Amino acid sequence: MARRRAAGEEDDEEEEEDEAAAESVERVFEGQAVPGWREQVTARALAVSALLGAMFSVIVMKLNLTTGIIPSLNVSAGLLGFFLLTSWTKLLHRAGLAGVRPFTRQENTVVQTCVVACSGIAFSGGFGSYMFAMSERISDQSGETWNAYNIKNPGLGWMIGFLFIVSFLGLFSVVPLRKIMIIDYKLIYPSGTATAHLINSFHTPQGAKLAKRQVKMLGKFFAGSFAWGFFQWFYTAGEGCGFMSFPTLGLEAYKQKFFFDFSATYVGVGMICPYLVNASVLLGGVVSWGIMWPLIESKKGDWYPADLKPSSLRGIVGYRVFVSIALILGDGLYNFLKVMAKTLGALAVQVRRMMSSGPTLPISGGGAAAAFPEAPPEDPETFDDKRRKELFLKDQIPNTLALGAYAVIAVVSVATVPRIFQQLRWYHVAASYVVAPVLAFCNAYGCGLTDWSLATTYGKLAIFTVGAWAGAADGGIIAGLAACGVMIGIVSTASDLTQDFKTGYMTLASPRSMFVSQVIGTAMGCVVAPSVFWLFYHAFRDIGMPGSEYPSPNALVYRNMAILGVQGLGSLPRHCLDLCVAFFAAAIAINLARDLAGPRAAAYIPLPMAMAIPFYLGPYFGIDMCIGSVVRLAWDRLDPARAKAFAPPVASGLICGDGIWTLPQSVLALAGVKPPICMKFLSRSANARVDAFLRG
Repeated sequence: MARRRAAGEEDDEEEEEDEAAAESVERVFEGQAVPGWREQVTARALAVSALLGAMFSVIVMKLNLTTGIIPSLNVSAGLLGFFLLTSWTKLLHRAGLAGVRPFTRQENTVVQTCVVACSGIAFSGGFGSYMFAMSERISDQSGETWNAYNIKNPGLGWMIGFLFIVSFLGLFSVVPLRKIMIIDYKLIYPSGTATAHLINSFHTPQGAKLAKRQVKMLGKFFAGSFAWGFFQWFYTAGEGCGFMSFPTLGLEAYKQKFFFDFSATYVGVGMICPYLVNASVLLGGVVSWGIMWPLIESKKGDWYPADLKPSSLRGIVGYRVFVSIALILGDGLYNFLKVMAKTLGALAVQVRRMMSSGPTLPISGGGAAAAFPEAPPEDPETFDDKRRKELFLKDQIPNTLALGAYAVIAVVSVATVPRIFQQLRWYHVAASYVVAPVLAFCNAYGCGLTDWSLATTYGKLAIFTVGAWAGAADGGIIAGLAACGVMIGIVSTASDLTQDFKTGYMTLASPRSMFVSQVIGTAMGCVVAPSVFWLFYHAFRDIGMPGSEYPSPNALVYRNMAILGVQGLGSLPRHCLDLCVAFFAAAIAINLARDLAGPRAAAYIPLPMAMAIPFYLGPYFGIDMCIGSVVRLAWDRLDPARAKAFAPPVASGLICGDGIWTLPQSVLALAGVKPPICMKFLSRSANARVDAFLRG
């Protein structure tokens, strides 16, 4: 009996060890040596990062200039980085080259970090928002009195210089807080954690096999999406031509922007975005273009003059723009206060815990224990925690270097940014840099708690505060938009870096390699993103115009926010302010209802920010996204395991193929090569008139 018990106990112990090994990620990689940080930031990793960074910058730029909805591309960056470097090392081995360094998960993390940092500048650079909002083209649409002092047209040189000045400060501002964020506070950073799990899984035997199949699937849909974009191009010889103008739901619905435009990009976006986001976008389109705008247009001549230009903000366009701004500001304010409350509450708990768990000193006497109470019991450290903590604290980045670099760059910025934007005074920039580290910390901390970056919200606050501070007469519109760029550049990169620190922590990538790859990726983005925008700007001459292929709706929204900041609300059309107040309050009420209703009910309550996007642009892309949702939903029901593994690569292939087609399309446009066919759709009566005209 004793022997049987002993044997049974040994079996139980082995089962427990097997379970522990299964739960431990680092046990799988225990036999692999962790390379030093210089061996993680390799030349081949940076070469692949530059290639993928340029590709993703084109994709992000296209999304920026169409709707502004940009899904997470981290999965695609990690997957393609794994595929390219694995293929590269295998080719070198087959060529007989000895001494080829094996491809590691730390190197994969460096690629993902560098790519996301590079393509992130295409978003935070404001090419579809604050930076393009400064241009004369967007100013003309806003209906303001022409004033050269409130206009700054795009220029490749000053855009690159401005981004280099403002995009690195956020990196240095959070470096001293990396240990507090990741180890002491144990913040989750859901996106960074998910990316780390993905990269870790790629480098296991099973994960490598799955990754190959995922890349193959991505490649198929990339090729199909690219070919579809090429095919569509042949039918777009004029305005309103091609599949993008296909009245799939009828001509009357088409007039109100209800149609499917056969966009592979937004079908792919719909497959990645949560169902609620897609449904909210479509609901916003129905509420605005299906109900509100037709009713307001029936008041033409009463609420607003009937003889206005179609783009005038004193007419129907004013209602579209300012009501969407009200929804965006209401949603942004609520989430700002919510995240700040969570951040301050969590910080207060951490501070109280640290104060109540002071160091235990070897002091004799009864008062010592009372003065230095023992720390509250915590969960025991796992093998993974110990291993990750050890390596995360190994390669330190000197705080003096970070703080010194921040001070130097801030001084340079205070001296140079006002030379780029004469409307922005040196004290505006200095005040921004005093406040920015606090906001960068709050954004990075809040992002770790909620996975929600409020960079654009902080930027909008800068528009109103600095714009009002400068005043309309002294170029307050440009000053506010430039201050927005300064704030977004700092706050956005700060949260991105802390996400990457979390990813590096979980893949045993050195903090130094994470920081260096983020700096290199940011530097790449400061050149690549303006160059890509410059290509778009010159290849597509109607960029930023309503009804064009790239209308850049957020640029007009940001321009009008700046106008509101310096001029007030007196220029709004009749009853527009009432509607703005109502929708601002509705955004807050909807968010409050979502938080009070609980997770299950909240899944059926729309998101105000997503609803606001089609108010100006129209619901057509929401139809594309909902079709993507329907495809994903059907796939999830029929084969959930396969859908979970392959839906993201399929969606990424659709987005990437259609996005990359933009490059040859731009080259053709610059070369003066025009499509040969115009495919248009007419009503029966219009077609009869055209036939009669041609016969006559």
